[in-house]
Amino acid sequence: MNFVFLMDPLHAVIMDKDTSFILMLGAHRRGHKVYFLPDGGITRLNGKLHFHAVEVTPQQVAEKPFTENKSIILKETDVHAVFVRSDPPFDEQYLLNTWLLDLLPKHIPVINRPSGIRTVNEKIWATQFTAVIPPALVGRNRKDLLDFLAKEKNIVAKPTGGHGGQSVFQVQSGGANANVILETLTHNWQKEIILQKFIPESKDGDKRILLLNGEPLGAVLRMHAEDDHRNNFFAGGKPLRTEINGRDREIIAVLKPRLQELGLYLVGIDVIGEYLIEVNVTSPTCLQEMNRLSGTHGEDKILDFVENLIDQ
Repeated sequence: MNFVFLMDPLHAVIMDKDTSFILMLGAHRRGHKVYFLPDGGITRLNGKLHFHAVEVTPQQVAEKPFTENKSIILKETDVHAVFVRSDPPFDEQYLLNTWLLDLLPKHIPVINRPSGIRTVNEKIWATQFTAVIPPALVGRNRKDLLDFLAKEKNIVAKPTGGHGGQSVFQVQSGGANANVILETLTHNWQKEIILQKFIPESKDGDKRILLLNGEPLGAVLRMHAEDDHRNNFFAGGKPLRTEINGRDREIIAVLKPRLQELGLYLVGIDVIGEYLIEVNVTSPTCLQEMNRLSGTHGEDKILDFVENLIDQ
């Protein structure tokens, strides 16, 4: 089968960290052909999609994770599955890619479904599930933001479109930098941000749970460095072994029907203590860390699922 991966440039891939890499390696080991598709590589011609892709051979060589074999134009009839693995932010190019991929014949699975990706902002979408999230506010109004801070006393403030822990601040009421942080994040009150009540259990790390078609695939605990409050790996966090507990399963049960309805097959949710914090659908990560800590090969379960979608 021909598996196409729409993703960031190959030179940016970190062999022992990227979920995209281990999925590509797993597909190659199964005998599938693996293709790298860059932004701008999709053409719509006479009602059909064409993919300007590069056939690659993934290899576990840190200095060169891929051998680039040949450039090729794949017709949509040549493609068996497409994996959307571009990193956020969800910008105009990301949106355009989803519009084009929406036009694929329905028997060609896209992981994740483009319309589902468009629907779920990774910070805002979760705020509808008020029973499983901490108190939260999305907005730009100065009084609203400052009132929320005054009520909750200790909050986390972040952009609605951020990723990897970028521009995430812990803000305390009465703090000398509280106003300037909110002013900066909102671009002088001109851009929406999200505020959440600070969860004290964050000192013990946050749990990334990977879901496959709404069911838990595994989990990893992300623990912040000593000099940072953020648990993200991009911000210096480290992975630790963890288990999926009863509260996690309650949260998953709330999300599962909605994720399945939207065709969001591979999703990463972030849980701190008793609370859901984010739902990651664009390019969920942590599969390699989870594999190493649990001694499993989660990519095989994902590929089994995709192959079954194709067979159906």
